[in-house]
Amino acid sequence: MTELLTSNFQVMPDPRIKNEEQYRALLEKGYSKEKSARIANTPDAGVKGGKAKPYDEWTKAELYQQARRVGIAGRSYMSKKNLIYSLRNN
Repeated sequence: MTELLTSNFQVMPDPRIKNEEQYRALLEKGYSKEKSARIANTPDAGVKGGKAKPYDEWTKAELYQQARRVGIAGRSYMSKKNLIYSLRNN
């Protein structure tokens, strides 16, 4: 009975993931779920050619919003420098 359920079970795409194809490819490469989600959800995830500006050029408000999107704890107490560090190393 369990085999029937699992064989007919279809995984629904996660609505929180912007680029599902990229997310799955990163998971297959061995990235963690968190890191894959963060990369697949960046504002310029689908843009090729390095169009996203570096974190150093973002405002603190933009960095805070990105940290919020990826779930970085303690972001409200962080300086711009700490937000950049956390986004790069989370």
